[in-house]
Amino acid sequence: MSSIPNSLQILIEQLSRFPGVGKKSARRLAFFILKNSREDAVTLAKAVIDVKDRITECSQCHNITENDPCDICSDLKRDHKMICIVQEPMDVLAIEKTGRYRGLYHVLGGVLSPLNGIGPNDLNIDDLMPRLEGIREVILAINPTRDGETTSLYLSKLIKVKDVNVTRIAQGLPMGIDLEFADELTLTRAIEGRTQLR
Repeated sequence: MSSIPNSLQILIEQLSRFPGVGKKSARRLAFFILKNSREDAVTLAKAVIDVKDRITECSQCHNITENDPCDICSDLKRDHKMICIVQEPMDVLAIEKTGRYRGLYHVLGGVLSPLNGIGPNDLNIDDLMPRLEGIREVILAINPTRDGETTSLYLSKLIKVKDVNVTRIAQGLPMGIDLEFADELTLTRAIEGRTQLR
């Protein structure tokens, strides 16, 4: 029989489902929530519900947004002749933090991974191709993993058929790192030092 009340145990189990949160961290978070006021708990619960109710996917770039199209796609001050292709919305946030890129984005929603059964039809690739009309440069900013490299090569072959300049961010990022965990300086140098794909 557990000495932890059932409702608290359920909260701990739910919190431990978050990435990087183990049982001990989940227990600490649950006791933190329990110790705070009911109003704080209601505010937290409302924030979670609001995110689920209000956040959607941009119909153009597949980034997360509350408005469709998103603020980046509808910003006329951005360079609409450049598209940076990333894996996930968190990668958009990481690049935007540098303040050095002012073009558009296209979020794939993952990478090609034949071993895991993820093919081109499982990613946001089909609706990328019509967006290439009038584009002068596509930057591939895909995590430098084996599957990321496979995805970059696949995309570069598809895009070059459209006679668009294809570059990739510089390889200053260590192999296997996710963009969201890279510091701003590393990402800035990687964007500025992007290279032509042959």
